[in-house]
Amino acid sequence: MTTRLVLVRHCETSWNCEGRFQGWADVPLSEVGRRQAVALAAALAREEMHAIYSSDLRRAWDTALAVAQCHSMSVCEEPGLREMDFGSWEGLTYDQIRERWPNCLAAWQADSLHVAPPGGETLRQVADRVKAVVDKIGCAHGDQTVLLVGHGGSLQVLLCLALGLSPAAHWRLRLGPASITELSLSEAGAVLTRFNDVHHLSEVPRGR
Repeated sequence: MTTRLVLVRHCETSWNCEGRFQGWADVPLSEVGRRQAVALAAALAREEMHAIYSSDLRRAWDTALAVAQCHSMSVCEEPGLREMDFGSWEGLTYDQIRERWPNCLAAWQADSLHVAPPGGETLRQVADRVKAVVDKIGCAHGDQTVLLVGHGGSLQVLLCLALGLSPAAHWRLRLGPASITELSLSEAGAVLTRFNDVHHLSEVPRGR
C-alpha cells in the first residue's frame, strides 16, 4: 500500500516577515497570509483528498480550513504537527536571542537534538511526536491521499525522517509559507515527488 502525503506549510504571519521565532505562540495569519490561503485552496481544489490533518495552532488551522472548504471536508486536529516549542525565545528575533541568551543559543545550535531552548523542547522530542503522527496516518490511510498542514520545522523534520536523514539536517530543507510538498510512502520507503512548490503564489498581491 502507498500513502500519498501532501504537506503544506501554513501561510504567512506577521512574525514570519519580522523574523520572530513563533513556536507554539498562536499567531494568526496576516492579510497576505489570508490571500495566500485563497490561492493555495485554488491550487489544491482538484486534488483528490481522503483526509486533512492540521496542527491545532491557528495559523496552520486556518490554512487547512481554506483547503477543506473547497473539498467540503472537515479538518482533523493533530497537535503532533505543531512547530518546535521555543519556550522563552518565542516572539523574539535571532539577534534578540543571541543578545539575551548567548550561551544557551550556542549550546542549542551545537546540539539541538538534545538541548532545548529555555522552557522549550529538543529536536528529538519534535522528531518523536512527528514520527508518531506519520506512523498513525500511514496505518489509517493506506492507498489514500492525505493533506498535512503544519509548520516549517515540523514538516522539515518529517521529511528528514521519511528520507532517512537525521532530524538535525532539517535546516537544509527550506519550506516557504503556503508551499506544497509531496511524499509517497510505502513499505519500500519514501519518495519525494514535489518540493516547496509556491507557483500558486505568483499572483498574490503583497499589499503595502
